[in-house]
Amino acid sequence: MKTDNNIIWHKSSITKADRHQLNNHRSCVLWFTGLSGSGKSTLANAIDMKLFELGVRSYILDGDNIRHGLNKGLGFNDTDRKENIRRIGEVSKLFVDSGQIVTTAFISPFREDRKTVREMFDEGEFIEIYVKCPLEICETRDPKGLYKKARTGDIPNFTGIGSPYEAPDAPELTIETNKLSLQDSVDKVIYYLIDQGLLCIK
Repeated sequence: MKTDNNIIWHKSSITKADRHQLNNHRSCVLWFTGLSGSGKSTLANAIDMKLFELGVRSYILDGDNIRHGLNKGLGFNDTDRKENIRRIGEVSKLFVDSGQIVTTAFISPFREDRKTVREMFDEGEFIEIYVKCPLEICETRDPKGLYKKARTGDIPNFTGIGSPYEAPDAPELTIETNKLSLQDSVDKVIYYLIDQGLLCIK
């Protein structure tokens, strides 16, 4: 997408590093990807609660919520899915620039789109977390009844049924929600943030 030459980036007086120092933690995006029903939103919310308890500035961007506003009108064909993820990447970058840890819960099924978003961020700021769960278990959970509709043909191009999901090749973390408890899953992410120097827990 070409930018108009008359649009000039305005540099902020307060830098990202300034905000890190004020917050006493660094910023990043926790990019949760996985099938519908794998537990992305549940895990993202649990982590956000933990970060809040720790006094960390954070925010959740959830796939369904974003489609009620910013991405309202986008469909589920490949072109619209690509645009959906691009917009989320840009919004996530703004949150990271503001010094916050932003958690995103989106299926984001295509590796190329996730790679494009990763390239928007500085090294170490994009943390891809594969929320891994077998399709058959996701179907038994089916919290929104979407798999049932997909199987009957009411939802075409549904990821995992009529459209493919491309699992990450080398995510920073893999969380197997059919094997780990929610608490253990949260701890795994928090410990990673500490190990990477993004959080400093006293």
